[in-house]
Amino acid sequence: MPFLDLQRRLGIDVDSWLLRQSTAQPHGTAAVCHAFEREWVECGHGLGRTRAVRECALEYEDFMECMNRRKL
Repeated sequence: MPFLDLQRRLGIDVDSWLLRQSTAQPHGTAAVCHAFEREWVECGHGLGRTRAVRECALEYEDFMECMNRRKL
């Protein structure tokens, strides 16, 4: 827990701002690909970029398929 919680003091939420599906949605429902993005972020959290690219490839592929619909 940080000494100065700047995000709360400034009224910004960097975590949801950086993610595509976490922004406010109309009618208060979750976005279509929100679950896939959440799995990908949870998988890669704390691993670092190089390990996350290898170990979370399946989650990232599922998320990109949901976003782009290329395999359908």
